[in-house]
Amino acid sequence: MVKEESMQPMPHQLMGYDRAITMFSPDGRLLQVEYAKKTVRQGSTAIGMVCSDGVLLVADKRIVDKLVIPESVEKIFQIDEHIGATASGILSDARVLIERGQVKAQQHRVTYDTPIDTVTVVKDICSLKQMCTQSGGLRPFGVSVIIAGVDSDGPKLFETDPTGIYFQYRATVIGEGELEIEEILDKKFNSKMTIDEGLLLAVNALNTVLDHEFNIDRVDAAYIKKDDLKFTSVKKDKLEKALKDAKKK
Repeated sequence: MVKEESMQPMPHQLMGYDRAITMFSPDGRLLQVEYAKKTVRQGSTAIGMVCSDGVLLVADKRIVDKLVIPESVEKIFQIDEHIGATASGILSDARVLIERGQVKAQQHRVTYDTPIDTVTVVKDICSLKQMCTQSGGLRPFGVSVIIAGVDSDGPKLFETDPTGIYFQYRATVIGEGELEIEEILDKKFNSKMTIDEGLLLAVNALNTVLDHEFNIDRVDAAYIKKDDLKFTSVKKDKLEKALKDAKKK
């Protein structure tokens, strides 16, 4: 007589469906891609917003060692004068993708003498991500990237995930505390907010979710305004004021 437990279906992991990126499980899943998405959810938080006067990126640098110099940790990157990006997950993976976007933007300026559209950078990065989900010997990029820019037709905000899919958002969040901060954005964000108001909301959300672990040295922020199209990092004193104002609420 066959033992009852031997009749139970084996987990897909034990059957080897997660050993190669090119192997689908019987229910149509690529398990390596799903693992990459879990890596993103364990990464440090990154927030993007489209405001009335431009776009804003705010990120948690998650500095856990007191000996680390906070200013040396980069979580928000400039792709072009009018485009910036932040990421959650394996940041070394993000660096490769960001550098690809920077090269794409530079090539476009040299070739056409005009700034590149934000979505063109997004599509180029996503094409590489997608290729790594169907090629043997590779692994998916374990990172989601938020890309923000101001084009000739206004501010744009995109989120890409490890599969190579991208979506355009008014506001989005990735990484640790994603569900809690998404709920805060759903309730409090509106497109009429200025960049300063959006910064206050983002810092307040990080302070709420991270609680006692939160301090201003962990925050990296940058914005691009519609009137000057210049990528600008937020100074520490402005972040400290935003935190003080957030705590008053």
